[in-house]
Amino acid sequence: MFDSLSEKLGAVFKKLSGKGKLSEADVDAALREVRLALLEADVNFKVVREFLARVRERAIGEEVMRSLSPAQMVVKIVNEELIKTLGEPAKIDLSGEPPHVVMLVGLQGCGKTTTAAKLALQLRKHQQKPLLVAADTRRPAAIQQIQTLGKQLDIPVHSEPISVPPPTICANAVERARDGAYSVVLLDTAGRLHIDDELMRELEEVKQKAKPQEVLLVVDAMTGQEAVRVADEFNKRVGLTGLILTKVDGDARGGAALSVRSVTGVPIKYLGVGEKPDALEAFFPDRLASRILGMGDVLTLIEKAQETLDQEKAQQAAEKLLRAQFTFEDFLEQLQQIKKMGPVSQLLGMVPGFSQIAKELPADVTDQQMKRVEAIINSMTREERQHPEILNGSRRRRIALGSGTSVQEVNQLVSQFKQMQRMMQQLKSGRGRGLFPVIPGF
Repeated sequence: MFDSLSEKLGAVFKKLSGKGKLSEADVDAALREVRLALLEADVNFKVVREFLARVRERAIGEEVMRSLSPAQMVVKIVNEELIKTLGEPAKIDLSGEPPHVVMLVGLQGCGKTTTAAKLALQLRKHQQKPLLVAADTRRPAAIQQIQTLGKQLDIPVHSEPISVPPPTICANAVERARDGAYSVVLLDTAGRLHIDDELMRELEEVKQKAKPQEVLLVVDAMTGQEAVRVADEFNKRVGLTGLILTKVDGDARGGAALSVRSVTGVPIKYLGVGEKPDALEAFFPDRLASRILGMGDVLTLIEKAQETLDQEKAQQAAEKLLRAQFTFEDFLEQLQQIKKMGPVSQLLGMVPGFSQIAKELPADVTDQQMKRVEAIINSMTREERQHPEILNGSRRRRIALGSGTSVQEVNQLVSQFKQMQRMMQQLKSGRGRGLFPVIPGF
């Protein structure tokens, strides 16, 4: 996420940190490089100019110049100004009497239908009862797509024949929600260009009939400043209440995220960070600023863990680990739980100090390693998983053959697993304080 921008800003701050005390010329030179990095990231020019003006005003003050670690103070100022540029966190408005109507709008191909399903799943996790509405009668197979997604997630979908106008479909869906005690209605409208007057009038009619509390623009983050122009036009026609940026995980630049709030005044409410149904995150500007500056995002990582990991099983595994009774079977179970949280490279990027490592690795390398470790353990018998000490040469050759790996990889995994067990024994006896277990295979 925003790897290119993070890398360039990181290089600027690294250069500053080697200077000790900073002069005004040092700050100006650094800000010139920051300016180039932001412009190359396709951040709106006006946003860049205002952002740098605020940073410079603070960075050449006594707060920085007299600081014992001026470079760190500059990073702190940049972080605070990034948060200010990204705007305040804005939750979806579900106040008042249900059903709460949420209308999703956007261009064709921005991921609106899958985002509607992701948002429905997100809302259900927060004890809401969502109803998806197939209001896209123009795109071939759009209705079938949302029905398939609804079936996969066990979320009901309201649909009608394509001959029925979308405003009528949406009005009927709201009535169904009222009768069926649904708390949230999600209108998946057809993708359209903001310059298509006829289709924009249709949206205005949908808004008039369905009376949505939220009008959310779904926009592809990878389109950069074009996303800002689209948001501005849609906002003028239908009055947006928020934005959902999709494909943020594949956006190396970050221009849309950093520009859209300042230019349009419309808050970002969610970020789409992957293809899986649960790959939708509530937007927190401080967390995003932290990721941009390579500082990780521990809070989101904790939330992911709380949502996906079985806390009871995790506790049992921790107790076994401390008693040095942790087996390959336990380890396989933990691997499978971690996989639910998302790509390992993405998780590493949320850990402070590991974001640079995550950037240097190919996108799927850690996930491939995890699959290989999983294949090795799956090729073991139950007895071998529980008693790795019986793994002699012939058993290891059989495991390597069965898992499609090499004997060397099997040896390495077993060796690291034994090392982890020894460390836990030392911790248990009090001799190994400060040691941390090695995660086998990584």
